[in-house]
Amino acid sequence: MNNTPPKPIQQYGALCFRPTIQGPEVLLITTRETKRWMIPKGWPIVGLKPRKVAELEAWEEAGIIGRAYRKPFGDFAYDKRMADGSEVRPVVAVFLLEVVRQRKRFPEMTERPAAWLSPDDAAHRVAEAGLERLILRFGHFIERL
Repeated sequence: MNNTPPKPIQQYGALCFRPTIQGPEVLLITTRETKRWMIPKGWPIVGLKPRKVAELEAWEEAGIIGRAYRKPFGDFAYDKRMADGSEVRPVVAVFLLEVVRQRKRFPEMTERPAAWLSPDDAAHRVAEAGLERLILRFGHFIERL
């Protein structure tokens, strides 16, 4: 058994949000393998800026069309088991993404259930403590706008 800590690597994610009469909502999707609640995220893509990767992942995984803020809102780390059995610890730089539209048809529409939730409800559904803190921080941030 290997006791070496997983190697940190970079990913980019989108904290998608929209206004509603009841207040702001954030989008959670499920991961493909473990079905945990998560935000859209993915690996760097050569030639794309990190915020554009976040926008692309939001489109592919949830049908979201919108514009990501230029700078990351924060980051979180999580443990991931790769297909070969190795473990990595991605650090996800999270960009706020204001939703313009959500399409009904998108590349991964049959693979990932999604839910729109208040920031408090969303924060309590995610398993990663760092993501929970980030979503709660977003809830306080958006209230001041």
